[in-house]
Amino acid sequence: MFINKKAFITIGLLSSVVLTSMVTLKQEKPAEEKLFKNLKVLPKNITKDQMHEVMEEWEHALGTKCSFCHVRDTATRKMDWASDAKPEKEMARKMYKMTEMLNKKYFHAKKNELGMMAEEGVNCNSCHRGVEHPEVTPAHKAEGK
Repeated sequence: MFINKKAFITIGLLSSVVLTSMVTLKQEKPAEEKLFKNLKVLPKNITKDQMHEVMEEWEHALGTKCSFCHVRDTATRKMDWASDAKPEKEMARKMYKMTEMLNKKYFHAKKNELGMMAEEGVNCNSCHRGVEHPEVTPAHKAEGK
């Protein structure tokens, strides 16, 4: 069987263009797909490096690991970062909102590009100081009261 050289080269080039396009399209994420899911207090456009920085800061402030707020998927054995199964995660969100309110109302603290406290003000470490549950000391009663 005789194949025209020109046709053979044309088919080969077209095939490689189609295959390259398919591989490229498969590797690109759809524009609407977000890097992180279920963000409720952190910026939706947070980068992977910024998220790692924030989580590491909170981890050190509370003296915990990721599993304190996040659960592991039993089927895949991978962390399910988006899950709200642990109440500690919702508490972390509430505490974040509380520090935001305190910083805005009382400290006029400067924020970084993520909107997080950059300088003066309060943060997780202000109370936690490396422990999950900060020690609460009762206020001293004034004499005669």
